[in-house]
Amino acid sequence: MTTVVKTVEAVNESNLRARKKNINTPYTIEEVAKHNTENDLWIIINNKVYDVTKWIPYHPGGNLPILNLGGHDVTDAFRGFHPDWAFKKLSAFQVGILTGYEPNQVVKDYRALDEKLRREGYYKTHYMFYAKLYLWLSFLFCLSMYLTIYTTELKWQMLGALVLGMFWQQLAFVGHDTGHISISHNRDIDGWIGSTVGNFFGGVSLAWWKRTHNVHHVVPNSVQHDPDIQHLPIFAVTDKVIPDGVFSNYHKKQMTFDSFAKFMVSNQHIFYYPVMAVARFNLYLQSILLLFSNVDVQCRKAEIVSVGLFWCWYIKVLGFLPSTSAMIAYVLISHVVAGLVHVQICLSHFPMETYDGVPYNSDDECYCITQLKTTLNVDCPEWLDWFHGGLQFQVEHHLFPRLPRHNLRHARKLVKELCKKHNLPYYEYGFVEANRLLLLTLKNAAEVAKKAKEVKFSLKNSIIGDLLYARG
Repeated sequence: MTTVVKTVEAVNESNLRARKKNINTPYTIEEVAKHNTENDLWIIINNKVYDVTKWIPYHPGGNLPILNLGGHDVTDAFRGFHPDWAFKKLSAFQVGILTGYEPNQVVKDYRALDEKLRREGYYKTHYMFYAKLYLWLSFLFCLSMYLTIYTTELKWQMLGALVLGMFWQQLAFVGHDTGHISISHNRDIDGWIGSTVGNFFGGVSLAWWKRTHNVHHVVPNSVQHDPDIQHLPIFAVTDKVIPDGVFSNYHKKQMTFDSFAKFMVSNQHIFYYPVMAVARFNLYLQSILLLFSNVDVQCRKAEIVSVGLFWCWYIKVLGFLPSTSAMIAYVLISHVVAGLVHVQICLSHFPMETYDGVPYNSDDECYCITQLKTTLNVDCPEWLDWFHGGLQFQVEHHLFPRLPRHNLRHARKLVKELCKKHNLPYYEYGFVEANRLLLLTLKNAAEVAKKAKEVKFSLKNSIIGDLLYARG
């Protein structure tokens, strides 16, 4: 039995002893909405009301996803991210039932589609797909090491750097799969793959990625809550953060629009690709800051060891290069190529609608519609699916996060039918057009930034201060 299950049972026993309210007490959705703080947090799942206040510190996905959805109907978010056994552990948290509320037809049909996908085996992993993927990744890594270590001509070693960058880009998709527990569907197994194998070969902490990504999925493109669009002072995905900045509920700090931010944001459509080319260095830093922070990190020791071993082998490989300039070129080439994955990640959300606060406040902002409004697909032929690693089907992925990536193309047809039936938005563009829309979004915000008045620059509250004070 896993640690998580044991912890759930301990909290359940505590709740059973402490609970005094009748579990059949009726509550309206307005009454539940009042219980939305860290000290008093209720949620609704399948028309049952649960008090999960005591569970917040133990939630395997971190406390922020729960805190962001306090007082809401989280049926679809819960179903999307949790295995079936999690539903069985809910009973001890129940404090009542929901009354006077009926989901609209969009929600009903979306849930029916999820049931259809489960019933017809879309959630089952085809392990032959991952066997082939293992061979592909092994080929890329071994080829890069051979070209770097066993050849003496600089041109072949630089080709080795290019192949290594391609390996990292492809490896990131596997990390994404393990983070969503969509390979083995066992949290411990997928977590082990990501925290050891993924960290060892990639150097980026799975724990750091999951901490941000879990929040992103439940509040996609929320100006205050989604860390994936909070990039001041480098980028402003929306002009809503100009000139007042934004208080990040993820980072727990005010992100200011100072003179440095004004310069960067005013030119962000020009800086975008160069920044993406070196963005991986920031991920290394964020991983180290998290692993050595006082934040609760699962498998911390394994994460630290595997990330540390990454730097051991990578620095050793650099030692085979003939000069310092060759090392610098090798590092830059490998990271520029790996930066493709950052472009791919941003494509699906940067050009899309943003909003203030948290979603799911009305029928028009239900889980399904929120994901559709804030996400786009990248249209590509099936033979090119390997290049995008499943990220091209972000709409389907956001609607069904635990669906194995090799089944997303098949689910796409069914999702389009759902959207057509209810006249719902479904955004899908080619790779070039999606990049154009992203740059247009950045340019529009840049035009606003040029005319805005910035606040006085403060070293302590700047990105430089974050580095000096070791803040993530």
